[in-house]
Amino acid sequence: MSRANFLIQRIIREAEGYLELGMTQHALNALQRRGKFVHGNARACYLMGEALRELGHFREALFPLERSAELTPDDIHVWLAIGWCYKRTGQLDHAIEALEKALAVDGSEAILHYNLACYWSLSHDRSLAIGYLSQALDIDGNFRDLILDEPDFLTLHQEPAFKLIAGIIR
Repeated sequence: MSRANFLIQRIIREAEGYLELGMTQHALNALQRRGKFVHGNARACYLMGEALRELGHFREALFPLERSAELTPDDIHVWLAIGWCYKRTGQLDHAIEALEKALAVDGSEAILHYNLACYWSLSHDRSLAIGYLSQALDIDGNFRDLILDEPDFLTLHQEPAFKLIAGIIR
């Protein structure tokens, strides 16, 4: 193992440890101190993005997350995090695009369909929102427990199809 590879693995373990302990700022500091190594490693970029995201710096988190996606475009967790940040920066079209990329990698993950339902609901496309929500529930029925408390679905509450899916009417 090269010295650079050894160092980046050590940085990753350090950041993961800090994140696991809830010491988000420490994780971010550890990654930022070694920026040139971090920029070339997908996992390190993801961890930096996650640290920034947890600190509420959604716009800043997008740069390392998008870099991680460049390096590993088949990691749905990266696309989920990107979508999450875009949603919170008011860029729903980009959030939807990110999750569609994740679906192209693995369409069997219920969380992708569920989040797309949220984003389409916020975009006022009830039909797509309900379609994605149905798919999420087909994959994992446990998401049904979240539906009525999900503020993103407030625009759907009067829709008969939503009421049926949510189990409000039978």
